Amino acid sequence: MIENERVRERSGMYKALTIAGSDSGGGAGIQADLKTFAALKVYGTCAITAVTAQNTVGVEGIFELPAEFVGRQIDAVLKDIGADAAKTGMLSSVAIIEVVAAKVQEYGVKKLVVDPVMVAKSGDYLLAKEARRVLKEKLLPLALVITPNLDEAGTLTGRNIDSEEGMVEAAKALHDLGVPYVLVKGGHLSGAATDILYDGREIRRFTAPRLDNRHTHGTGCTLSAAITAFLARGLAVAEAVAAAKEYIQLAIGRALGVGRGCGPVHHLASYYSWGE
Repeated sequence: MIENERVRERSGMYKALTIAGSDSGGGAGIQADLKTFAALKVYGTCAITAVTAQNTVGVEGIFELPAEFVGRQIDAVLKDIGADAAKTGMLSSVAIIEVVAAKVQEYGVKKLVVDPVMVAKSGDYLLAKEARRVLKEKLLPLALVITPNLDEAGTLTGRNIDSEEGMVEAAKALHDLGVPYVLVKGGHLSGAATDILYDGREIRRFTAPRLDNRHTHGTGCTLSAAITAFLARGLAVAEAVAAAKEYIQLAIGRALGVGRGCGPVHHLASYYSWGE
């Protein structure tokens, strides 16, 4: 996006767009993404795909926005403000995925992070079954990076992933779909939290100690948003993943129990601790 590059050079501002659902509990989705962008000194914009009635216990309802209006939001942002990088989260329907894919192509978005959100941490399904094929065929090939967890990588590849070796094989299969960088997140395995990044040539492992904190709501959204922010700031993919991994470790480590269930991570942990 040449015009946006000129704006950035003039203002010194980095910008990122998130296309995702709204979490009324504030821990995931659009809310998590915008908090993360702000924490990492990136100006955040958004296109909301759905509104959820959600808290730390579960998802009580989903109201999907018309696909045409999702497209209008993307138009409004990109034709004026622009974006150095963009990410997608909850897309939920075939029509929305098709609109998002069309807009990514129309505006020439090159640094696209796709977080293939399918199931909430509570177990609630957030992506309709018939939409998974369209996501795989139309949106994934437009991504620079995709960030599936074990369940999502398993659904996309038809595999049962229960080891690092399985993560590597899934990453290779997803790369074969035309995705330059595949980050398979291993947080659901036991032991240290290891994520696998594959670029078609090299396997990189990003490992961090497993933290004794159950308040991890929004972890996937937050990690992908952090990667997006660092890409917007000009980091290479592997550097962005490494920096994002450090960011999410701190956010989990300083999370406290908001709500009665699985509380959110602390997106602004580097700026203050709860109670200050």
